[in-house]
Amino acid sequence: MWTAIIIIGVLAVLIGLLFLNARKQMNNLKDVKDSEKVKVFTDLNFQSKIKTGTVLVDFWAAWCVPCKMMVPVLNEVAESANGKYTIAKVNVDEQKATAAKFGIRSIPTMILFQNGREVKRITGVKTKDYILKELDRRMNL
Repeated sequence: MWTAIIIIGVLAVLIGLLFLNARKQMNNLKDVKDSEKVKVFTDLNFQSKIKTGTVLVDFWAAWCVPCKMMVPVLNEVAESANGKYTIAKVNVDEQKATAAKFGIRSIPTMILFQNGREVKRITGVKTKDYILKELDRRMNL
């Protein structure tokens, strides 16, 4: 019985250390600057910007670590767009009306619009390949 208690205690300590290490690494993430090809939308220009074409909008916040993890991914997607689609961002802390209109409850949330209509919602950290496949799939429908 004591052996089981000791093993459980050691496992708890190890899990705690792993958690603290992961948290430290996440807090040390460097801020990556947005690509010039990533557009910034506001409450005022949002509707006109999504009206035509294919637009992937990332709803994010500056304090959100998973959102920071998405910056380099979205930069790469935007750099590879070649005019086929637009990658854009909406800061939910600054553009509250737009975030509320689309019921954004967790971030990062990305919404794919085609000609002003929502066609796909993606929540959480995703890879470049995942996002590109979703874009290609939606554009080929």
